[in-house]
Amino acid sequence: MMSFLGSRHWLNWKQWRKDWKDFDGILLLTVMALNAIGILAIYSTRQDSSFWLQQAIMSCLCLVLALFVARIDYQIWLKWHWFVYGICVALLVAVIFVGVTGGGAARWINLVGFKVQPSEFAKLSVILTAAAVLHRWPIRYFSQIGLVALAIAPPWLLIFLQPDLGTALIFIAIAIGMLYWGGARFSWLLLLSSPAIAAIFYGIYANTEAKWMLWGWLGWVALVCVLAAWHLPWRRFGAFAFTVLNLLAGVLGQIAWGILKPYQRQRLLIFMDPSQDPLGAGYHLIQSRIAIGAGGLWGRGIAQGTQTQLDFIPEQHTDFIFAAIGEELGFIGAIAVLSLIWIVCFRLILIAQNAKDDFGALVAIGVFSMILFQSMVNIGMTIGLMPITGLPLPFVSYGRSALLTNYLALGIVESIAKHRQRSSFFT
Repeated sequence: MMSFLGSRHWLNWKQWRKDWKDFDGILLLTVMALNAIGILAIYSTRQDSSFWLQQAIMSCLCLVLALFVARIDYQIWLKWHWFVYGICVALLVAVIFVGVTGGGAARWINLVGFKVQPSEFAKLSVILTAAAVLHRWPIRYFSQIGLVALAIAPPWLLIFLQPDLGTALIFIAIAIGMLYWGGARFSWLLLLSSPAIAAIFYGIYANTEAKWMLWGWLGWVALVCVLAAWHLPWRRFGAFAFTVLNLLAGVLGQIAWGILKPYQRQRLLIFMDPSQDPLGAGYHLIQSRIAIGAGGLWGRGIAQGTQTQLDFIPEQHTDFIFAAIGEELGFIGAIAVLSLIWIVCFRLILIAQNAKDDFGALVAIGVFSMILFQSMVNIGMTIGLMPITGLPLPFVSYGRSALLTNYLALGIVESIAKHRQRSSFFT
């Protein structure tokens, strides 16, 4: 790697232009457009601060870094992924002892005067490590899923204990996407997810007046039993094991409910009915809906939104930035953001399909799963389709660690596109 950095090849402008032609320009320009919309929204929501300028400067630095990473053969990460993984796990452990607390959780550490969120970088390290594991041992049998689970478990557990439930869920989404691409059957992934679904059914039944959810829980357990008997190699034992596991999930779910922080439990309850605490836990969601609805078709204009400019929407430059975009840029602006995210995801799938090896394809799918899940949850929570979590909107929300992680992922994916096996009509 050092010989590459020190070579004249790196300083050769003609070679730069030649390599540029091999990049996925559509993906790069789409990400830059999302980033520009984000900077504009941050400027509009926080005109009294330098957040927009910090985001603009950080975006430029991250773009240069992404182009630098894109010129490095992505296969180098196949050799160094455990090293990157180890650093990220060490930083997550450091959060426990020297972490900076914010929003009820210790998620940041101070490095050289900057607050860094190790959980953001851990997402990329998990993608690289899971891709390397699946590259060496493609999924052929149900038991092989355990190899990926063992790789993801340590950082996932450390993040869950911070507590950062939203980021922990991203790890699960990444794992599901990469396992499916790596050869796991959809029925296997559904069975692995079944205890969580059963716990949700039972939790709603036990903590609300929706007593009919008891039948939903029992129906789900019966469905899982049939699915396990049909799709697992050890039919009877598998059906018995997953039936018992889903029955116990109700009790285990109640235990997990008690482990959650009070604000996390309140967020889940408010998701069902925000009107029960309109001035407290439900305030974010109510004000977000009002802002998006007030935007109309074309929006109220930059720096003209009443909900935005009067600070009715909390965290509107980070978690709820989509609500600010919806009010000031309207339905057209919201659709533009959704379209750009769709293009990014579409390009990532194309890169995965055209990658020259399984490792490159799996990394691209891991990045795709990360961006798609974060976007769905972030946008969904602003309109009441998802519980409120602290997940930023990729390339749009303010946040140095998240922006740097996303651009590093972009650089690696661009390297995969540069070394692709074949060209596509859409490239």
